[in-house]
Amino acid sequence: MSFLFTSESVSEGHPDKVCDAISDGILDAIIDKDPNARVACETFVTTGLVLVGGEVTTDAYIEVPDIVRATIKKIGYTSSEYKFDSESCSVLNALHSQSPDIAMGVDTGGAGDQGMMFGYACDQTPEYMPMPIMYAHKLVKKLADIRKGYNGVMPYLRPDAKTQVTIEYDENKNPVRVDAIVVSTQHDADASQNKIKSDIIEQVIRKVIPTDFFDDKTKVFVNPTGRFEIGGPHGDSGLTGRKIIVDTYGGWAPHGGGAFSGKDPSKVDRSATYAARHIAKNIVASGLAKECLVQVAYAIGVAEPVSIFVDSKGTGVIPDVEIAKIISKEVDLTPKGIIERLNLRRPIYQKTAAYGHFGRTENDFGWEQLDLVNLFKKYV
Repeated sequence: MSFLFTSESVSEGHPDKVCDAISDGILDAIIDKDPNARVACETFVTTGLVLVGGEVTTDAYIEVPDIVRATIKKIGYTSSEYKFDSESCSVLNALHSQSPDIAMGVDTGGAGDQGMMFGYACDQTPEYMPMPIMYAHKLVKKLADIRKGYNGVMPYLRPDAKTQVTIEYDENKNPVRVDAIVVSTQHDADASQNKIKSDIIEQVIRKVIPTDFFDDKTKVFVNPTGRFEIGGPHGDSGLTGRKIIVDTYGGWAPHGGGAFSGKDPSKVDRSATYAARHIAKNIVASGLAKECLVQVAYAIGVAEPVSIFVDSKGTGVIPDVEIAKIISKEVDLTPKGIIERLNLRRPIYQKTAAYGHFGRTENDFGWEQLDLVNLFKKYV
């Protein structure tokens, strides 16, 4: 039996993503000066206000308001018309030092918290990602590229946007067609609904979704409420870490629960999730499986994971328990090992704040490299 699966993405101008970008911008600024800093930074935004809080352990000094305003400007909130802009918003800074109880375990190389983290990969797309989330990301990224590279096309675009893509799969979980696409984009007051819909279809959807995935039953919804003039932090409050499914696999694979943005790599919420994705992607690319889910779990203050679990969904060429043993034998999954292998003590994180942390092609994202393929191929 065929089935449908849907994933969504949101633009960098979505209020929650504004918060993720600010938190990661502050992390980057600190880690650039102090690579060993401990950072757990949260951001809240609403009309005319940015509140930054959390725990930091570092000797580095940064100007938090300057980073906040530069981030908001880069995203595109530069007009008072938006009721939230980089020049006039208030910025409140409530960062303080990390708990010494947590530091005690991390200082000796242990995990910064307990928890379980998931990584996933499949062969549905060249990026080894589920197709619905990849197309959803590409649609909002295309909107941002058009808005920022303005050349007379769609001059009415504003920063906030959301997309949703529904893919139909056959009984073997192969994607066969796009069933539905939803694009909602913030716009200027004088833009007509007909013009927006026409432009979105021709300039965005047709440029992103392959023609052979469309048919006469594909449904397209553009700004289905009719208007989307009020948006961003004026239309809705935002908070760091509230789009974790957008950040990972669009709901196709599990999420451990921990958010990523604003956290330095000693936090296994972030680093171990990256490591699990790195392993899963290399397993699929090596031919050990067509689909692979990896779970790792940690105890606070303990370096080695307490468990490693693999589920190849029946596609593995060897038993899943054997793949888990290979991972345990061949890959260092201590926080220190992960940080060194993926080179995580660098200011690379603000780029992850929008359009997903996985399936990216940037060289800075070590967890997307296929550098373990030869290691796993030995076991095929």
